[in-house]
Amino acid sequence: MSDTPLRHTPLYDEHLALKARMVPFTGYALPVQYTGIVDEHTAVRTAVGLFDVSHMGELTVDGPDALRLVDGLVTNDMLSLADGQCRYTLCCNDAGFPLDDLIVYRVRDTRVLIVCNASNRTKIVDHFTTSLAGKATVTDISDDTALIAVQGPKAMKLLREAGCDPAVADLPPFHFGDTRLLNVPVTVSRTGYTGEDGAELMCPPAQAAELWRGLLAMGAAYGARPCGLGARNTLRLECKMALYGNDIDEATPPLAAGLGWAIKLDKGAFVGRDAIAATKSAGLTEKLVGFEVTDKAIARDGWEVIGADGAKVGRVTSASPSPTLGRNVGLAYVPVGMSELGTALRLRDPARGREAAAVVVKTPFYKRAR
Repeated sequence: MSDTPLRHTPLYDEHLALKARMVPFTGYALPVQYTGIVDEHTAVRTAVGLFDVSHMGELTVDGPDALRLVDGLVTNDMLSLADGQCRYTLCCNDAGFPLDDLIVYRVRDTRVLIVCNASNRTKIVDHFTTSLAGKATVTDISDDTALIAVQGPKAMKLLREAGCDPAVADLPPFHFGDTRLLNVPVTVSRTGYTGEDGAELMCPPAQAAELWRGLLAMGAAYGARPCGLGARNTLRLECKMALYGNDIDEATPPLAAGLGWAIKLDKGAFVGRDAIAATKSAGLTEKLVGFEVTDKAIARDGWEVIGADGAKVGRVTSASPSPTLGRNVGLAYVPVGMSELGTALRLRDPARGREAAAVVVKTPFYKRAR
């Protein structure tokens, strides 16, 4: 166990005041739940939930050619972004494996903002700094940025009531703009990790608690809940949103993870392009599939997929009971020959030897009505 003290987000005292159950996560003390995972999950699916995601990493790239330089370090097309638009992408190494998945924001062609996973903050900052040395200025602004996710079908109604500029509130998904909420300066990004409508709010750390308290108080009329890591995980799993370190990592071909939609091989050169193209040409040996457990067992992250002879042939990367669907669902890498919809799977807990029957099903498991 590390002796390094856990870091606190600007909302740490707010979590304690709300009697959240705190856990270590990526070097931070963060809330895993307040009133319960199912309650918080349901609030996001039916009303609105607030998440403290201030542990995430943020960096800026500044320079006369900033956008083009960033485009050469990520898999998706950044050059077609307009000012005020953002896009999901992967950042890969030369071997074509993901260093992280990112959201890249075009502030203007000379300034780019990047949000990365907390666990990869140092790695991504170092990667961009080294790669762009002498070409652009890379600045880690993580400690100067608080991030609150407001998610759910009533999220934007709440933000409008809190004073959001109508032009910002009406932005489509994956656009962002500046406004004031409850007199706090905020960048509203129409993004999220739950599959619901909503936004992620970037604000000064010193005013994050004021904004958090104000939104929760105002949102009480809408059924707003503070939400923790537990609900964040079940929400993103239902929508098959990749979790770095589970579903993708530096040993996972991104095409096998079903992320080809975020890879534009025809956009021009980028780090990892040739390796990814070679993988596509050679064909995949495994795929990430969704499954549903068909007996009474509850599969978990880290379980094995086993063949008829009992030998391991694949691995479960994410699994949990789904509060929305009332079923145990998950994601697993399996041989391509076992990836067709309807294929029966056998799962096994490597620690206790327990087994579960499952079947390959269509993903995402849940998709909100538009």
